[in-house]
Amino acid sequence: MKTDRESLANRYLKKGWDSLSEREMRVVEGLINRVPISRNTYKQLHEERTFGARVADRIAEFGGSWTFIGLFLAALAGWVILNSYILARRGDAFDPYPYILLNLFLSMIAALQAPVIMMSQNRQAAKDRIAAAHDYEVNLKAELEIVSLHEKLDDLREDKWRELVDIQQEQIQLLNRLLFETSASRDAAASE
Repeated sequence: MKTDRESLANRYLKKGWDSLSEREMRVVEGLINRVPISRNTYKQLHEERTFGARVADRIAEFGGSWTFIGLFLAALAGWVILNSYILARRGDAFDPYPYILLNLFLSMIAALQAPVIMMSQNRQAAKDRIAAAHDYEVNLKAELEIVSLHEKLDDLREDKWRELVDIQQEQIQLLNRLLFETSASRDAAASE
């Protein structure tokens, strides 16, 4: 079996078995054993998330939605209306016009939301790297399968050409024999 691996690695990848990467070794093994190497990596990564990763993904998902933007704008408008018009008339607005308390809350939300979104983006980047590596394996195996099919087709074509040449040689021999027999019978008829 080791010679199969080495011969396939040399034939298709132009490398020795020991110089192949782990991915390339998996691909060659899949090619030898005729097993698919595709798998659902997204589902696997999605199920392996920690609690913090799930929270970060949820916050990033909600923070990047139109629902969040709508609620956020409604909260800002409510804050401004409450402090500028309703409470200002009574004289007990808790955050008057420059809205310093609102600015503090907005800064705190941004300060907390940015790292959470970055955590989610880092996880997505890791998922993308794994998916790209998996795509590479699948594409490499497909390419090697196609090369193997081309070799098989070339071998079949060569075999068919050999058969055709052999058949043609037989036909030529039969035609030569027929010519010889007809010329011999003509010579015999002419000599009589």
